[in-house]
Amino acid sequence: MEKFGVLNWSILIAFLVGKLLLGFFMSKKIDTAEDYYAGKRNISWWAIGIATIATYVSAMSFMGAPAWSYKEGLSVIAIHLNYPIVIVLVVTLFLPFFFNSGVISIYDYQEKRFGKASRAVIAGVFLMTQILSSAAVLYGTSLVISFITGLGVVPSILIVSVVGLIYTVAGGIAAVIVMDIIQSGILLVGAAILMYVLISKLPVSFGEALAMLKVQGKINPLKFGFDITKATTIWSGVIAMSVYHVTVFGANQMMIQRTLTAKNMGDAKKSLLMMGFTTFFVYFFFVMLGVLLFLYYGGKKFENDNMIILNFGYESGVTGLLGIIAAAVLAASMSSLDAAFNSLSTSLTVDFYQKFFKPNETPQHYLKAARLFTVLCAFLVILPAIAFSQEKGSILELLTKIGSFFVGAKLSMYLLGFYSKHTTEKGLLIGVFAGLIGVWIVAATTSIAWPWYCLIGATINISIALPLSILLDGYQKEWSPYSIPGQKAKFKAEGLPEKEGGWYLIPGKIDNASYYLLGFFVLTLVFLYAFEKFI
Repeated sequence: MEKFGVLNWSILIAFLVGKLLLGFFMSKKIDTAEDYYAGKRNISWWAIGIATIATYVSAMSFMGAPAWSYKEGLSVIAIHLNYPIVIVLVVTLFLPFFFNSGVISIYDYQEKRFGKASRAVIAGVFLMTQILSSAAVLYGTSLVISFITGLGVVPSILIVSVVGLIYTVAGGIAAVIVMDIIQSGILLVGAAILMYVLISKLPVSFGEALAMLKVQGKINPLKFGFDITKATTIWSGVIAMSVYHVTVFGANQMMIQRTLTAKNMGDAKKSLLMMGFTTFFVYFFFVMLGVLLFLYYGGKKFENDNMIILNFGYESGVTGLLGIIAAAVLAASMSSLDAAFNSLSTSLTVDFYQKFFKPNETPQHYLKAARLFTVLCAFLVILPAIAFSQEKGSILELLTKIGSFFVGAKLSMYLLGFYSKHTTEKGLLIGVFAGLIGVWIVAATTSIAWPWYCLIGATINISIALPLSILLDGYQKEWSPYSIPGQKAKFKAEGLPEKEGGWYLIPGKIDNASYYLLGFFVLTLVFLYAFEKFI
């Protein structure tokens, strides 16, 4: 406590108290479960966009990205090049289905397309993977509290969980989004101050530092060698991780639930496009932090790589810097934890409790249930967080590895729903099981890098689900109305408008703004090539 100092404590306590007061204020606007999940569906697109970015850029980025690039260099950015491609696919294929239907759980789509069992399976996969990934975020945050106070990691995990839980239970998704906007500001200010202090303390000028890092092989953003045993090549980033991130953003309740609070389809799409245009810069910034810290510390090895940022804040001697870093890391982490608690509660309430146990209760009853499930989800996240405390490598890499085992199953379930005429529920579920087993076998018996697991799992699933569906249930005579061709036929037959306010309502049609985003993707590749070439 003494090393943290009065100023640092003041910064951190003000941040935590502000979060709790916001939750109390927002709780007065929550009357029903719908308000708790969707915030009355009137939230501005820019607020949703900022909150979505804040949710994904958690402590995994603030601490994990520098920890990873400290070892691997600038090539870590390859994993994050694909966001423009991913966002175009999500707003074109996934979002119209969910927004048009007016649902609050995106897994309702699976029931309409295939059946109740499919909905239960994919919702169950979401619950399991989100609990594990949230546990990794919680662990990362607990490192900050532990470092500051001297408490053990386990007590720190409990403290962070309780603070995040209180304002999420009170204010619902609206409080989560408002707080995420504030937290993103704290995160960016903290990161900017940290970068300024780091550059000022380098033994050479910034330009000379980059030249030295290039000689040491750390300025290497584009690795073109096609080696599927390496995680940070351009091919794993653009191909394998595009498949991975499409699932993370398109088939993930936590991410899509934000967009369902928008006023209309155009606002929902703009919120995601905003993320597509900005996320590259965020990750490039954090990856560069790790690369510059490598030069600052002379490649020194740390017992726990995730502590590099905090060590620098403490050793810099700059008054208040450690408090700013602590608040920024907590802000980043809480942005992910609050969204996770709310989305996990939503899925438990809508996909299981309301669907199978209490289907005809009042909105007030479901609001109480949702808040109780939020508390339950917080407890479910705590146990694996304690287990992750034994992990010494990058928590960003750890989190992405965890997700890579399961995303193939989720992605293939949606792709088959969108584009397969003959896939039925029986074949689909057998394919999902086979895909999961296949990924586990690949992970246990080969040296293939984890970014490829999603593509492998999805390929196995589709290869088995489609022929088995035909074998078990025969060829289907008509397209499902919840497939892309089925939606197009429905819009045409009912004379529905394809566009509203310049944005496509029908799935499968690419908006003009999406072409600009794809052009932006090309520019990022040119920028990275020039950055390495001309240093």
